[in-house]
Amino acid sequence: MTRFILADLRRMWPGALAVVLLVALATALGGGVILQERAMRLGSARAADKFDLVIGAPGSETQLVLSSVFLQPSPLPLLPGEVFKKLAADPRVSFVAPIGFGDSYQGRQIVGTTRVLVNSLADGFAEGRLFETEGEAVAGASAGVTLGTRIKPAHGAPEEGGHTHTALAYKVVGRLKPTGTAWDRAILVPIQAVWHIHGLGEEDHGHGAASHEAGHDEHEPALDPAAPIVETFAGDIPGAPALLVKPRTLADAYKLRQAYRGEGTLAVFPAEVLTRLYATLGDARAVLVAVAAGAQLLVAAALVFVTVIHIGQRRRQIGALRALGTPRHTVLAIVWLELFALLAIGIACGFALGYAAALTISNQISAWSGFTLPVEFERGDWSLAGILLGFAAVLGLVPAFMAYRQAPAAALRG
Repeated sequence: MTRFILADLRRMWPGALAVVLLVALATALGGGVILQERAMRLGSARAADKFDLVIGAPGSETQLVLSSVFLQPSPLPLLPGEVFKKLAADPRVSFVAPIGFGDSYQGRQIVGTTRVLVNSLADGFAEGRLFETEGEAVAGASAGVTLGTRIKPAHGAPEEGGHTHTALAYKVVGRLKPTGTAWDRAILVPIQAVWHIHGLGEEDHGHGAASHEAGHDEHEPALDPAAPIVETFAGDIPGAPALLVKPRTLADAYKLRQAYRGEGTLAVFPAEVLTRLYATLGDARAVLVAVAAGAQLLVAAALVFVTVIHIGQRRRQIGALRALGTPRHTVLAIVWLELFALLAIGIACGFALGYAAALTISNQISAWSGFTLPVEFERGDWSLAGILLGFAAVLGLVPAFMAYRQAPAAALRG
C-alpha cells in the first residue's frame, strides 16, 4: 500500500505540492501571529524586569515607561532635583538613579546615569571597566562601539535643527555584558556630564545655562573630561526626565508608588503598564487569529472541493482497483492516507514557516529596539498542532468515503 501511495503522489506531484503549500501558508499565518505576539510579550516583560519603579513628572504612564525603560526618544518634562534628594534619603529605597537622555551617537542613545545603576543593570563587564570621570563612557553589549572610541554626542537630528556638542567627547572605557534590555544598544555616561554639557549643574564647570542658550558648537565652553564623578549630589542639583528606583522590599515598592503618585510626580511599575499594553496586543492578536482561522476554513473548504473533483477524475482507477479484488476498506485507507499525509506535511511546514517568519520579524525588532524577543513554542502550540491534525484526519474521510461507496462497475463505465 505504501508503494502505491508514493507512486500515486509522484504521478500527481503538482497537485500534491499545491495542497501542501495551501495548508502550510494557512497554518503559518495563525502560528506566526501567536508566536510573534508571545515573543513581544515575553521580551518586553523580561526587559522591564530590571526596573522596579519609575518616577517622573505627571503625564503619560506609557510614555514614561517607553522612554525610561525602552529608551524610545520622547521629550519628557524634568522632575525637580529635590525629588531625587528626598528619595536618596528615604530608608525604603535601596538606590535611586536619575537618568538623562536626548543625545545620541550614530543612532545609539546616549543615556546619563549613575554608576550604581550601571552595576545593577548588567552582570559585569564583557571588557573594560566602569566610567570614573566625566569624559568616560560605557557601551551596551550591542551598541557596536569598541573600547577607546571617542564619542561626540549629537543633540537632536541634524535635519530638525540638531547639533553636535563640542564641549566634551566621551571615551568608551567599558562594554557591558548583555542584559536583554533596550539598554544593550545604549551608550551610558555620567549623569553629571549630561547636565554640564547641556548647561546645567554647578557653575565651577564653566558651563552655565546662560552660555548654553547663547549658542552651540564653537560657542560651547570646553569641559574637563578628567573631572571626577561626584554622585553624592550635595546642594542644588538639576532635574531629570525620570528616576529609576530600587525599593528594599515589595511592600516598600507599593508604599513608594503610592507616596509619589500625586502632585508633581508620577510613579509607575513598568510591569503594570506593560500589562495594559498586553491587553491591547491581546485584542489585536484575537482579531488576527480570527482572520487566520477564517483563512484556514477557506483553505479547508477549497481542499474539500478539490479532492471531490479529484475523486471524480480517479473513478476509473478506483474502479479498476475494486475490479481486481481490492477490498473497500483498502481503497478507503489509500485515499485517506494520501490526503492526510499531504495535510500533515502542510501543517508541519506551516509551523516551521510561521516560526521562521516570527524569528525574522523578532530579529528585526530586536535590532531596532535593542531588547531580545524570544520566539519559542509552548505546550499549547502542540495542542493546536494536534487539533489541526485531528481536523485533517476528519477532512480526509470525505473523499475516502466517496471512494469507499463507489461501485466498481459504475466507475469503469464512467
